[in-house]
Amino acid sequence: MGMRKSRAAVRALRCLLPLAVTTAALTSCGQGTPAALAPAHASGPAASPSAAGRHQATARRARTPAASGQRAGGPLAAPAALAPFGSPAAAGEGTWSPAGRTVSGERVVYQTTLVPPGGTYQAGIAWMDTHLLAARLYSGSKSPGGGPYRYTAPIQPTQAATLVAAFNGGFMMPAAGGGYYTQDRTIDPLRLGAASLVIYADGSVDVGAWGRDVRVASNVVSVRQNLVPLVAGGHPTPQAASADWQAWGSTCGATSCAASVPGIEHQWRSGLGITADGALVYAAGPALDPLQLAQLLVRAGVVRGMQLDINPNWPDFVSYAPPAGALAAPSNGRKLLSWTVQGPSTFFEAWWARDFITMSARPAS
Repeated sequence: MGMRKSRAAVRALRCLLPLAVTTAALTSCGQGTPAALAPAHASGPAASPSAAGRHQATARRARTPAASGQRAGGPLAAPAALAPFGSPAAAGEGTWSPAGRTVSGERVVYQTTLVPPGGTYQAGIAWMDTHLLAARLYSGSKSPGGGPYRYTAPIQPTQAATLVAAFNGGFMMPAAGGGYYTQDRTIDPLRLGAASLVIYADGSVDVGAWGRDVRVASNVVSVRQNLVPLVAGGHPTPQAASADWQAWGSTCGATSCAASVPGIEHQWRSGLGITADGALVYAAGPALDPLQLAQLLVRAGVVRGMQLDINPNWPDFVSYAPPAGALAAPSNGRKLLSWTVQGPSTFFEAWWARDFITMSARPAS
């Protein structure tokens, strides 16, 4: 993929933007039997970091956030422990554990669990250092469709050499309420106001409302939209807190995803957001309503956030920790939540037909 687009490509992208926000009916974005749930007392995703690891994390320097599409030098400060919502807290709640391979000797992915307000089951949260990681959008034959694409499943050895983490994208496009742009192509028209994941030519990433927080620029290489913002200004949006939970997608039933089974409000959901200093945060868990997902992201420091895919078969965050010099592979991958349906092998399978995002080590400067 070229690092710069032609002026004509940028003009074409601008021309495809609609002048007003449009709406789309949200249809079911998953099927299958829900995975078994882990209760609040289940163990977290990883052991607590060692004293040496904590010392190293404390010594990391905080940096001023970079402008959109421009990464700042040096690692971000490691995330501070999160306060649990309830008491007593489950074991390990809010305590970050390092995950995945290091980049230039630094830990770049941390993960933890929290039980959401009013919830019973643990949700997983992953924090990613965007100063040392570069994002890439992988496109699928079903989501968004319209291929072929340069980057699609399975992840190839060249990309596996630097892969640190990967996670699911959003709804199938007819249900996404937004658009999709990648590789100088608009697959579906971008919509003003839609919640957008934006990836820049250098791998920098941002999340926000299209046309307000993020917009057309010559260094934008990918935009993945899904519904409307879930978090804005560091708070759940009014839509997230609305009683109209069906506006956030058609869900499976408690035990089945058959079309004849009524969907439930508290279902598997995943989300993504950006913090004030530019870290990327992913959250997913079972039995979540939209507001709970937003509250998890906010507790992890997210200032702008969006919902990604929902229902049992689709949420999937994996970190990869291969031996030094080896390739990321299913054998060295680890789920954020052990009870998700998908796992480390998903993004390495040719049959995987949905979009996803990878986070890979930036070249050493």
